[in-house]
Amino acid sequence: MNQRRTLGALTAALLLAGCASAPVYEKPSIDLPAMWQSSAPFRTAMPDDAGLKGNWWEVFGDAQLNQLAQQALAHNQGLAGAAARLAQARSQVTVSSAGLFPQAGLQAGAARQKTSANRPLAAYNATSQSVVQDNYQLGFAVNYEADLFGRVHSGVQGARASAEQAAADFENVRLVLTSELAADYFNLRELDAEIDVLKQGIVLQQKAYDFIQARHELGAATGLDLAQQQSLLDASQTQLELLHSQRSQYEHAIATLTGTPAPSFALPSAVVALRPPSLPVGLPSDVLQRRPDVAAAERAVAAANANIGVARAAWFPSVTLQSSGGWDSNQMSRLLQAPSLLWSLGAAVTQTLFDAGKSDATVAIAQAGYAGAVANYRQSVLVAMQEVEDGMSALAALGRALALSEAGVRSAQRVLELANDRYTGGVETYFDVITAQQTLLNNQRLAMQIRGRQMVASVYLVKALGGGWTTNRYP
Repeated sequence: MNQRRTLGALTAALLLAGCASAPVYEKPSIDLPAMWQSSAPFRTAMPDDAGLKGNWWEVFGDAQLNQLAQQALAHNQGLAGAAARLAQARSQVTVSSAGLFPQAGLQAGAARQKTSANRPLAAYNATSQSVVQDNYQLGFAVNYEADLFGRVHSGVQGARASAEQAAADFENVRLVLTSELAADYFNLRELDAEIDVLKQGIVLQQKAYDFIQARHELGAATGLDLAQQQSLLDASQTQLELLHSQRSQYEHAIATLTGTPAPSFALPSAVVALRPPSLPVGLPSDVLQRRPDVAAAERAVAAANANIGVARAAWFPSVTLQSSGGWDSNQMSRLLQAPSLLWSLGAAVTQTLFDAGKSDATVAIAQAGYAGAVANYRQSVLVAMQEVEDGMSALAALGRALALSEAGVRSAQRVLELANDRYTGGVETYFDVITAQQTLLNNQRLAMQIRGRQMVASVYLVKALGGGWTTNRYP
């Protein structure tokens, strides 16, 4: 009979523990398309493709960008803050895991005390006396919460998921940092190229002005021709100043990203080849394995699921096992003798009988938090799909636009040559030459702008694909 009662009690405890524990976690399901809408000029890649792992910015083959990226990873304060949050989250796992083990403590004390002769009497037939005596104590205590209903275990699961989320957040900060740095860098280099084109145009416009001025002095050109050329030259020089101003803003942004005060930072002008690399693109499902923000959102779901278990545990008793022992004596010489020994063993069971619905509301809060985390995860996946599709379609459109723009540059060069010949031969007015010069300059600048946008779009496509994140970088 006793064995049956014991077995029944154990069975009931296990059933209660099952009710209290967190739901079995399953990654939220999402319907993903099988393929991207855009395909060319991209090639299929596996999630572990080496071309986009690690220092992904190196695929652009720019030594200056590589140096700036390393400087940003070493000195950017936003990344340092994310690393600190990751260290906190990992330490929190240790804090939560400590609850799975007994807590032991040691206490030692010595005191000399005097009691009052006028203290209240313990019995009416007794008299109180003032006593001065010593008290020496040496003891220990061991406490352990029997995690019968999974409160501590669910807390540990939640802390581990939060630590994994912090690791993914760190990688996301790293990815955002390096992608913003690369985008600012290529915007700056595009401006360098555009400034170079504009300077070359100003040189040609100055030569044309000198030519018109010489003809004007000889009476072969009108004052209107000279004024028109001067107006074009002034407008180009004004645009040059505006481009320099834009370049300074990107230079200052790069300084901040690399952890350098803007007044102390300078990036020399250079005209580099703006040619986007060939980027491997995997299937839509691969993005879920590569994007750190998606991984962070999924780990947040796991943490929210564990919080349900923590909240449910409040429905059930809290069982604590306690033991203590030690020695207590009024003389140091007799402290460790057998008569000074004391000890206790016990257990404490605490059960909330009425809390005005607090426990139920706490569970409802945890369940709502889980539902919100699932929705956030699914939204992050949708945003990831959008960003990849946007990047692919943008690069395809920019490739077509660049081909048309370069054809326009060649046509404008031919028009300028014809206009100069006809003006020199006296067939056309100089207004046609002015128009041809402005058209050529605009087409050249537009081509450079498209090349710069191609580079930036390539950077953001790499970011949309997950950059250099690897799933096994952190446990």
